[in-house]
Amino acid sequence: MKTRITDLLGIEYPVIQGGMAWVATAELAAAVSNAGGLGLIAAGGAPADVVREQIKKARTLTDKPFGVNVMMMSPFAEDIMNMLLEEKPAVVATGAGNPAKYIPALKEAGIKVIPVVASVAVAMKMERSGADAIVAEGTEAGGHIGEITTMALVPQIADAVSIPVIAAGGIADSRGTLAAFALGAEGIQVGTRFICSEECIAHPNYKEAVLKAKDRDAVVTGRSGGAPVRALKNKLTKEYERLEKSGAPFEEIEALGVGGLRRAFAEGDVEMGSLMAGQSAAMVKKIEPCADIIRDLFADIDAMAKNIVGKIG
Repeated sequence: MKTRITDLLGIEYPVIQGGMAWVATAELAAAVSNAGGLGLIAAGGAPADVVREQIKKARTLTDKPFGVNVMMMSPFAEDIMNMLLEEKPAVVATGAGNPAKYIPALKEAGIKVIPVVASVAVAMKMERSGADAIVAEGTEAGGHIGEITTMALVPQIADAVSIPVIAAGGIADSRGTLAAFALGAEGIQVGTRFICSEECIAHPNYKEAVLKAKDRDAVVTGRSGGAPVRALKNKLTKEYERLEKSGAPFEEIEALGVGGLRRAFAEGDVEMGSLMAGQSAAMVKKIEPCADIIRDLFADIDAMAKNIVGKIG
């Protein structure tokens, strides 16, 4: 499947694996890239030397293009950006902040820059700053989220910018892929489904929680502090809700989540761990190789499109 995204990134399928903190390791990124997509290593809150080691590890596992997702609110963001100028991954994706001051140097180093955005205004700003493409992420996604749905956000951003748009949030099968392209996207970003890939090294309990998720289990906490996060419902999310409703100080609410994602990913704590996942979790039915996931994301797209045209006459 050829789009501007496949040409830009030198990949077979126009799919990027989401930069999920802790979950998006070298193993997962390399597996997605080997399967024809673009894998991402998530820098998360890790220091630059840890991210560098992940890049080196990925290079032992794949000779395909891969990227690094940088969370701009990380205290190590500047150190990581400087390190990336040395390591030169194919792509730098960014989220949770403004990467504009780093874009010229990244592009001069031959690195493609793809910010994740949740509004039209930010998408336009990123295009003016020199971004190569935009990930338009709807509120259905897991982790840190905006407020606009994928269905509403993607076409508005596609109309507002001339660079390629990648749709994210709630996409877990070929129906979602087809819908994303109908909305004006030229690629998709998928996170939650890759948690349940064979190559993902997340704790089996985390994967099992995704497999068991129902349609209303991916809930949002943190809105009271202006930093909403979507994760699977458990004791941790219920405690968040209790504190928010009681008007607890921001510092107390923030402290509750410290180490939560590590507890879920590494220790398998599905009660007090932060099981970050999107609303598509209920659509994930089995653990399978990344290559099978990617093929399924693009299966029978032409036939489905023709069937839709036939139905509407």
